[in-house]
Amino acid sequence: MILKFRMLSDENDNFVRDFEVDPMMKLSEFHTFILASIGYDDCMASFFTADEEWQRVQEFTLMDMGDTGYEGEDAPMPMEKITLAEIIVSNYKRLIYLFDIFAERAFYIELVGSSEPNPALEYPRVAFENAPVPDQYDPDAVDSNAGSIFDEMMGDFGSFDGDSDGDDEW
Repeated sequence: MILKFRMLSDENDNFVRDFEVDPMMKLSEFHTFILASIGYDDCMASFFTADEEWQRVQEFTLMDMGDTGYEGEDAPMPMEKITLAEIIVSNYKRLIYLFDIFAERAFYIELVGSSEPNPALEYPRVAFENAPVPDQYDPDAVDSNAGSIFDEMMGDFGSFDGDSDGDDEW
């Protein structure tokens, strides 16, 4: 089985990357793959499982934090000790990939499908990409030509010409 994840950024509405990966891939390997696929330098990073409202649940750190002084489900775990399959089996289909810990910059990753592996392809792989990657070090470095997929789609509808009294009754 191959898992398909979609990665988005809140810094560029057009940025999309779809990854197809083996479910037995460790989070540390997924981290390395993501960095290589988007051309980022190696960095401190964390993954978080996320609920349906994108609230952080469990943290997975690149480095083993050792004894954090507390134990339990909320204690950070090393990325190298968990696979993508274990996260999915735990009923989490969303991940937050925090690549800039100090500025709280992140990518949002969601499981969007699974399929049988194609023997003609090598995994992990980037299955789809759109728009430039946000600058790793400068969140204000935005491609002015990137635009917004939302704006482009809504532009076809023009402005709303309804009455302005706010009465929703017919």
